[in-house]
Amino acid sequence: MKFALPIVVATVMAGAALAQDAGKSVWQGIYTTEQAARGAGVYAQRCGACHGAALNGTGEAPPLIGGEFISHWDTMTVGDLYDRVRTTMPQNDPQSLTREEYADVLAFLLKTNGFPAGGQALDKRSEVLATIGITAQKPANGG
Repeated sequence: MKFALPIVVATVMAGAALAQDAGKSVWQGIYTTEQAARGAGVYAQRCGACHGAALNGTGEAPPLIGGEFISHWDTMTVGDLYDRVRTTMPQNDPQSLTREEYADVLAFLLKTNGFPAGGQALDKRSEVLATIGITAQKPANGG
């Protein structure tokens, strides 16, 4: 029984931390410029051959920049995008990057698509990223 209380406290604290992030948006600076720079390097090495150096798509690989990309993910969450990329990319070797590398690549994609950087790195946990909404249009309240 003496182990139950710490577990309950830890669970409540974790839930409170996630609740604080509920309702976040890609417009609120959810990655750092340093993280996006790391992601650019990973993208160049592992993603650019298929999606193009400028993220504009090549052959069967879709573009990862611009209206088509943003409209596809509009109203979804960063967690949805992260899980899709992590479980399916690179196409010839899915799940071969670390969770940090996938988060870095996502930060690069967000930066390239015009979403602002902030003071905290993008998390690598799907459950945290699932609390961050993707919206094509910047909200009137700034985020």
